[in-house]
Amino acid sequence: MLWLFQLPMVVLQHLYTLFLFTKSDIKTTVVPITVLAVASAPLTNIAHLPHTIFWTWFHVLQFDVSNQTLDPEEDEHNKKDRPLPAKRITYRNALILRWALVPACWTLSACYSLETMYASMGLVALTVIYDELGAHAGHWAIRNLVNALGFVSFEVGASLVAGNNRHFLDNTARLSVLCSAGIFFTTIQSQDFKDVEGDSMIGRQTIPIVHPKLAAPTLAMVLQAWSVGLAILWHANLVTGMAINTLALAVGLCFLLSKTCKAYQRSFYLYNVWLSFAHGLPLCWRLYCASQAVSAS
Repeated sequence: MLWLFQLPMVVLQHLYTLFLFTKSDIKTTVVPITVLAVASAPLTNIAHLPHTIFWTWFHVLQFDVSNQTLDPEEDEHNKKDRPLPAKRITYRNALILRWALVPACWTLSACYSLETMYASMGLVALTVIYDELGAHAGHWAIRNLVNALGFVSFEVGASLVAGNNRHFLDNTARLSVLCSAGIFFTTIQSQDFKDVEGDSMIGRQTIPIVHPKLAAPTLAMVLQAWSVGLAILWHANLVTGMAINTLALAVGLCFLLSKTCKAYQRSFYLYNVWLSFAHGLPLCWRLYCASQAVSAS
């Protein structure tokens, strides 16, 4: 009977291990994608929010377990709190978990709609291309493209789960996902500055490694361009437009002035604040349309 008393602790330990796989991507993936889904779907039923968060997190888990079983030696040096270097799970069991999560993600998605399952299948396919087929170590343009398409799959699935019609995305939701794909394709290198040392060791060709002098200035300019364009596209009011442009300027300056791994890490955190803000801008368009409809009536 002793095992009955130990069971809750064992379950909590396993859940914490799963959390550790995704810990670094909560703020970089789960939060921005949830914000986009809530703003672009749009979320009209608060009961859908926990579903959206869990669906996104569960698929992040699928990607992260795949990514972290690909080259566990890399994490031994700079990410020792992850489950594999921390010896919380064996490599064999992590591989079993990695492939068990694939049908689990599809089953979860099928509970919402066939279209949500298609988004999940696309994400799994892109995960295999990125990890097992080596796109992560290829040319930076290929890496950025696969990353951007992966986020499209995330966002389509999350938006379907968040919306009232889980079989369909309207034009606003589609445009917001398209804009997000462009943002990720042109700014995903923001996550690579802090990992230059580790990426150099394994021969990864990221923009900060290939173009060290141009990487930060071009990132700063692209962030500013996106901020101006998105503010215009989504009919943001003056305060909102100034806020996202000021934030983009701050993020760009942080990357330009950063010299150490910790400084780049802080810059990346600030980038994710900007990203979440940018993903929330479709809500401005929803509010603008609603105000126009009220004025017309």
